[in-house]
Amino acid sequence: MFTDVLTGWRRPGSPLADALAAALREAVLDGRVRVGDRLPSERRLATELAVSRGTVVAALSRLREEGWIVTGQGSGSRVRLPRDLGERYAPLSVDGRGPLLDLRRALPAAPRALVTGAVTRALARSAGLLLESGEPGAGLPELRELIARRHTAEGTPTRPGQILVTSGARAALALLAAHLGPRRIVVENPSFFDTLTMLRRLGVRTVPARVTGQGWDPGALATAFREAARGAALLTPDFQNPTGALMDARTRAEVAELAARHGVTVIVDETMRDLDLRDRAAPEPRVGGAVTIGSLSKTVWGGLRVGWIRGPAGLIRALLLDPVSGLYAPPPLEQLVACEILPLLDGLLVQRRGELRRQRDHLAASLEADGWDFALPPGGLALWLRLDGTAGETLAARAAEIGLSLLPGSAFSPDGTLTGRLRVPYTAPVETLDRVVEHLRRAHRS
Repeated sequence: MFTDVLTGWRRPGSPLADALAAALREAVLDGRVRVGDRLPSERRLATELAVSRGTVVAALSRLREEGWIVTGQGSGSRVRLPRDLGERYAPLSVDGRGPLLDLRRALPAAPRALVTGAVTRALARSAGLLLESGEPGAGLPELRELIARRHTAEGTPTRPGQILVTSGARAALALLAAHLGPRRIVVENPSFFDTLTMLRRLGVRTVPARVTGQGWDPGALATAFREAARGAALLTPDFQNPTGALMDARTRAEVAELAARHGVTVIVDETMRDLDLRDRAAPEPRVGGAVTIGSLSKTVWGGLRVGWIRGPAGLIRALLLDPVSGLYAPPPLEQLVACEILPLLDGLLVQRRGELRRQRDHLAASLEADGWDFALPPGGLALWLRLDGTAGETLAARAAEIGLSLLPGSAFSPDGTLTGRLRVPYTAPVETLDRVVEHLRRAHRS
């Protein structure tokens, strides 16, 4: 009976039709009611739930308008996910329906139709894979070929032997750091907070180089590379996180020259490279001689733990011989799913770039109207606000008190600076971004 699925759905102070519609949505999202299931008739639902048929009709009408059910003549109502919910960039957790807006992380939901289709096709052709041992290695040959082909198409000739598949970009960085063992590593100030935490735990000394929304400070880069001689450098030249800055060709050439002069291994994080929000997206030339790491976490889904390292074939062979490399390898079936997704990635990127561009422009226009100071990023996932007379920690704390969680600039700093900054992702839907702006307005007034 449906009463077993919707126990405790009545909510004091909430109209029965609203409470029933909310309960059915929640039941779909947590799997108690499956997408594609047929609902009981209106009359039967009313009897089982001990409510009037009018209450059921009102609840189902609302769900039908929102896209949660579809009704066919003579075939009843079936459950589905609204298209805008199943295919949009924003995860449900930043939908803005609950009391808390948590924008401390900027990650996508899975494009449901693309991922479920890829999983189905991968399982259908997994027989040969399942007959093998499944032991970690360099990655499925097909996947390495697909990744190498994408690099080659962007102007960096690459062979499959130059690719090592990992369980995400963080795994790629951890493997490289463990293998290279640098005593010092150049990092951008600001840098992604998880990266800074990982490097600290590995005992690597970070050498910061300043980055703003306008770009990299050449003098700071030269000083940092000199200090980190015979070490490593971790840079994100394509839509840097959190500033969104894009490194120009001249600075990329300078980085390559500094690396050669001081014996520094440059590791380039390319996880944001495909999030180009310019009117005509086009990949920039890569830093010469750099080892690159990438993943599908920012473009497809963080739950698909597939990343990679692209470097000289000798380095890839040495990494494979490292005893810890197996710890960072993704499951073979997940790699097979990635093989199904990569040929479709360009089409998905067109959709996601358009969505993110609209959200970025909407948030930027609203914040600009309120007098906030920032540089509009050409890509990436967030605005990097410059605060006037207010500490980022203070503003973030005030915002949290009224239901908006954001990260202050100091969370992205390797040396505790950037206290006058705040990161505001534009990964949420437009309606939620309007709430974000209102919360920021209230927090700033307080």
